[in-house]
Amino acid sequence: LEFRCVLFRSQIQHLEMARDIAQRFNHNFADVFTLPEAVVEDSVAVLQGLDGRKMSKSYNNTIPLFQGEKQLRKSINRIKTNLLEPGEPKDPEDSTVFQVWSAFASADETLRMRGEFENGIAWGEAKKQLFELVNGELAAARERYTRLMDDPAHIEAVLKKGAERAREYSVPLMQKVRTAVGIGALG
Repeated sequence: LEFRCVLFRSQIQHLEMARDIAQRFNHNFADVFTLPEAVVEDSVAVLQGLDGRKMSKSYNNTIPLFQGEKQLRKSINRIKTNLLEPGEPKDPEDSTVFQVWSAFASADETLRMRGEFENGIAWGEAKKQLFELVNGELAAARERYTRLMDDPAHIEAVLKKGAERAREYSVPLMQKVRTAVGIGALG
């Protein structure tokens, strides 16, 4: 069974711990676990948070993507910027506003905004455009999220179905693990 997901560089340590545990088990008992491989795409960067540090719930500097428009706008308006005035060129490479923009925008939109930064776009206008972009990109997903959250019975049914599918894989795997470590059938 193979799983693939894109990781941020800061998440590699977690995958490496899982790899070490699997490798140790396989070495000590039997070849049971497939060793996970890190796949980090160069295009996936660590996004800066509202305060310019790495975006993290621990730092309380995230943008709540599935909250309402009002909260989204409030969060985007809290993004830390420098003191450059409107009309003064701004460095897009040193801007959280531009970094978040680039994560949501097409290549053409990113190029256009880069020009706006070079031409000295006002921070308020840049944040306004960022809110419109992000809100437009997330509107359908936010609506679906709200619908799902309003229907806990549906969520429970999907989770149960997923648990059944997971058991089809995990029960035989756990049997292999028990056999490998010398634990007989329980019960």
